[in-house]
Amino acid sequence: MRKVIEPQMQLGEAAIGAIRLDPKSRDDIPQLLQGLQHLYITPEVRERVFAILEEVLPERKGESDKADPNTGRPGMAQWTILVLGVLRLGLNADYDRIQELANQHSTLRQMLGHSDWADETTYELQTLKDNLRLFTPDILDRINQEVVRAGHQALKKSPENGVVGRCDSFVVETDVHFPTDINLLLDAIRKTIDTCVKLSEENGLSGWRQHAYHQRQFKKQYRQVQRLKHSTSKDENKRQRKQAEIQQAHRVYLELAHSHLVRAEQSRQQIDPRDPVACVRLQELDNYMGHARRQIEQIDRRVLQGERIPHEEKVFSLFEPHTEWICKGKAGVPVELGLRVNVVEDRDRFILHHQVMERTTDDQVAIAMVDETLQRFPRLRAISMDKGFHSPANQVALKARLDCVVLPKKGRRSQADKARESKPEFSQLRKEHAAVESAINALEQHGLDKCPDHGIEGFKRYIGLAVVARNIQRLGAVLRQQKHEKAERKRGPYKKKAA
Repeated sequence: MRKVIEPQMQLGEAAIGAIRLDPKSRDDIPQLLQGLQHLYITPEVRERVFAILEEVLPERKGESDKADPNTGRPGMAQWTILVLGVLRLGLNADYDRIQELANQHSTLRQMLGHSDWADETTYELQTLKDNLRLFTPDILDRINQEVVRAGHQALKKSPENGVVGRCDSFVVETDVHFPTDINLLLDAIRKTIDTCVKLSEENGLSGWRQHAYHQRQFKKQYRQVQRLKHSTSKDENKRQRKQAEIQQAHRVYLELAHSHLVRAEQSRQQIDPRDPVACVRLQELDNYMGHARRQIEQIDRRVLQGERIPHEEKVFSLFEPHTEWICKGKAGVPVELGLRVNVVEDRDRFILHHQVMERTTDDQVAIAMVDETLQRFPRLRAISMDKGFHSPANQVALKARLDCVVLPKKGRRSQADKARESKPEFSQLRKEHAAVESAINALEQHGLDKCPDHGIEGFKRYIGLAVVARNIQRLGAVLRQQKHEKAERKRGPYKKKAA
């Protein structure tokens, strides 16, 4: 049973609209709470956001549909999930810090609907993890649209002016170690042995009593391979001897890995695949054994046969297989391991839309980004992009959709290109385009430097929640600035009189 928020207030509980936030505080928490408070106290915004939050429900075990919110034990309120999720990304905090804040921070507990006395409700760490993972990218995208609209209303944006956006992409790293073919094989064999041990314990099998010893021996051989370096000597005989030593060490490493796979396959044959309990373990075992076989083949081709492995055949993480090897040519950053994320920001520094780019480049998503942003905000009239988004087809397609498209051409420009890029609005928007780097930096400082969540769905959920948190913080900053300016106007006459 779940409710968006408990409608009946408790004795000692403060109304969310009456919570006083320190206007002088320079910390991030008051800004985030100010934005959340505005969503709650604005009736039309609260109604739309709460209607979306009602869909934040766990799935039934073994079924694709959601649980019934009116039956079962009481679960965490969806408003609480939103508040804690926004704080997690807005503060770039881990679950341990969020647990401490939820249990000890008095102002935050008021925002969660707890009274300041006689309410000893606490949150367990696993409870927070389970509930914050109930968000889906679609739900977060719809909440983000409501937050942006609330921000535009707070700024009293005129519909006639339209929306001007700026689009750019950046890399969000996944939580992986630097990949080499030998350490990926080490990971695969380690997890293969661990899974076999669990299967043996659960099914009463023998053969893995010395699993810790086998793992140590395999890692010892890995270290020996790792220490070997290619010779830089000019003496041909020395280079050949060194190369033969490297190949022999790799050959022993591969033979040892193959022996572990043979033993794992023997254990697998002893388990009934129809057993529903063992079925999940068998799927894990097949996955890790498949990774191990691929790495054995690639090491053999690269080291023993001297073949160059094509980039598209490589996997850069066993645990985060969506990880990509990205070289953007930035100074001091030769390579990044993660996924590209594309964002569209408006002039008021609200992020209108974002997209996780899987195995695509900027020029391939330019039209889709504009179309999807137009679906969410039909008043979009102009957008600026850098040269990475350019292609002749993109120029034609985007001109048909928007009044002004700032998309500089790569390479040599024709007279028509020079005339197009010299127009006043084009020049102005191109100068303003650099401000999108500020939005990207703010996202990176508030959680999007590295994604700690697992899987591609966890990655997309993490990105979506970061965008919502950033827009709510921006909304809070706007409201605080407006209150400050209003207070300054009230104090103005008295200052002049005192002077």
